[in-house]
Amino acid sequence: MSGVPVIAADRATVTLGETTLLAATTFTVMPGELWGVTGSNGSGKTTLLRAFLGSRSLTDGSCSVGGEPVDMAKPAHRRLVASLVEPIPVARDMTLREQVTLVAASWYGNAPEAAEHAGRIIEQLGLASLGERFPHQVSSGQAQLFSLALTFVRPAGVVLLDEPERHLDDHRIDLVAGLLTERAREGTAFLIATHEAALVEACDGRVELG
Repeated sequence: MSGVPVIAADRATVTLGETTLLAATTFTVMPGELWGVTGSNGSGKTTLLRAFLGSRSLTDGSCSVGGEPVDMAKPAHRRLVASLVEPIPVARDMTLREQVTLVAASWYGNAPEAAEHAGRIIEQLGLASLGERFPHQVSSGQAQLFSLALTFVRPAGVVLLDEPERHLDDHRIDLVAGLLTERAREGTAFLIATHEAALVEACDGRVELG
């Protein structure tokens, strides 16, 4: 494991006028670690994730990914970071399997390996029996798992997730926790904003806001 943090915040702060959206926050996450961001609503959890995406500018301090300042304009940043922070656009007229496979092919090339990788992610998230359905034909919990599949199917050294437990029952939360833990063991660094105790328990470290 590398000795260099892959996710780092140094007094990262976001204010809007006289309102503090994110109080000064400092922490580091190493490759292969799963960290949770916890706190009450309005404490800045989503703001922090957006700062690491590059979609929210800091007013003080810094955020870095892979040892470099966050810059979503750089292809290297976009390749390193996968996220489910904002809703992922989906195609109404493509099946779940087709869309996950398309994302895999966009990163791995249009080869049998891409379809195999997509199939493996779909299976791991319990979506195999729903693969031929369209997005409007699944429940809110199944749609959340589909969004996670679209996120996990691409290569990434860093994954940012905002409440991955949204709309999931206890069984599916445990399923997601297991997959996060497995991916972290393979070297991916995770930063997840969550209210779910089962996910917090699976984390290696924690950032408490508010």
